[in-house]
Amino acid sequence: MVKLEYEDSFVKAAGMLGGEEYVRVARALLNNVDATDEEIASATGLKINIVRRVLYALFERSLIIGIRFKDPKKGWYVYRWKAQSDAVDTFLMRERRTVLQKLTERLEYERSNSFYYCGTPTCKKRTFEESMMDLFKCPECGNTLTPYDNSELIKAIEWKINQINEEMEQKKRETEKPIAPKEK
Repeated sequence: MVKLEYEDSFVKAAGMLGGEEYVRVARALLNNVDATDEEIASATGLKINIVRRVLYALFERSLIIGIRFKDPKKGWYVYRWKAQSDAVDTFLMRERRTVLQKLTERLEYERSNSFYYCGTPTCKKRTFEESMMDLFKCPECGNTLTPYDNSELIKAIEWKINQINEEMEQKKRETEKPIAPKEK
């Protein structure tokens, strides 16, 4: 796990996407404004194909921009990359919305189904319909399937949904600027 305490938000966002390689490239982008992929590879010690993969992933999420220019020595086009630290908040909000949507769907699934489980840690829980089709015998281990109480999981999902909603509301309040009263 990458430790990102007291780190720039751009570097944190990059670390969320892919771990240590992404962190190294993000730091290099902050330290070398308008760097080429070769310069970033040199600064990070990473192979050029890894650097390019990371750059494209960051570019796809609008966390960096690439400016194409013709290299006068080599004669071909290369890109100079620049971090867009101001795009991090937008990226994080998008990620929160995606997670929130997936959690909401999972919560609905957990609430709308009855589950059965054999008790074997390597086996999965099954819906009532699946259990009925298997005559309440686990197809993986052969043990009897018994009702599974998913109320703790539902509480955990609800808690996480509330936490994300609170974070999003907090960010919204931080970005909204109060309107000054009109002077008469």
